[in-house]
Amino acid sequence: MKYHRILTLCLALIIMSVASVQAQTIQEIELPAELKVVLTNYETHWKNSDAKALASLFTEDGFILRPGYDLVKGRENIQTSYENAGGGDLVLRAYDYSVQGNLAYIIGGYTYGSRVKDMGKYTLTLKNIDGKWLIHSDMDNGNN
Repeated sequence: MKYHRILTLCLALIIMSVASVQAQTIQEIELPAELKVVLTNYETHWKNSDAKALASLFTEDGFILRPGYDLVKGRENIQTSYENAGGGDLVLRAYDYSVQGNLAYIIGGYTYGSRVKDMGKYTLTLKNIDGKWLIHSDMDNGNN
């Protein structure tokens, strides 16, 4: 009997802690203009289903890492991978970023259209090459 009470208490604590994590709200931040343009261009090229323009946002040896797909390396392979992607009203939000010299990262969430809640999250690693910020790696996954 005592064992059941302890087990019930432990399960209740676990459920409460999971519920509190799910309820967490993270505030969107404003990015510096030179990083914001990367997200804006990504949204535009995605909406237009423009695989070549999307790939141009990446370094020559860049990566995309998507759930359920093999790792993709190189601008040419990224373009091929994006050939049948896009077309939706993608909205990218930024929640954190850092710039250290010629390297930067952005952590954020994404959704489509006017939805308020994120459908997924992403991390971008960027390199500044000849004064232009390019995506070196793009990792995303959905919330479901």
